Amino acid sequence: MENMLTDLWHVLIGIALILVMMAAGYLVFSKLTKFDDYAEIQKGNEAAGIYMGGKLLGLAIIVGLVSYSSDSWVEMIVWSVVGIIALCLVYVLFDFLTPKLDVCREIEKGNKAVAQLLRSILVGVSLVIGTFLM
Repeated sequence: MENMLTDLWHVLIGIALILVMMAAGYLVFSKLTKFDDYAEIQKGNEAAGIYMGGKLLGLAIIVGLVSYSSDSWVEMIVWSVVGIIALCLVYVLFDFLTPKLDVCREIEKGNKAVAQLLRSILVGVSLVIGTFLM
């Protein structure tokens, strides 16, 4: 019974840390966009929802893979932060390498094709980053 309580406590700590890492990643990532993600979603902008979902899914993949392979909470936090920064850098690099495609403006206009493209890139890169950090 004591082992079960210890395991339950570790699960609760893990869930709390994962939620904190996801929230921190979301806040950092949201600062990179030139529009208010949440306001656009509230207005019914599906492209913003697709994009936000892609960011959160990408972050979850990284944090999930890192937490699976980490031996300590500190290690999980450190590698999650590294992964979140790497994912943000990929987004900035994509935005820089596609100057004719203003990603934020297109998503703000509701361009779902751009949102789908960016979501696919974020999820794909998250799998690679998460695997590297395992």
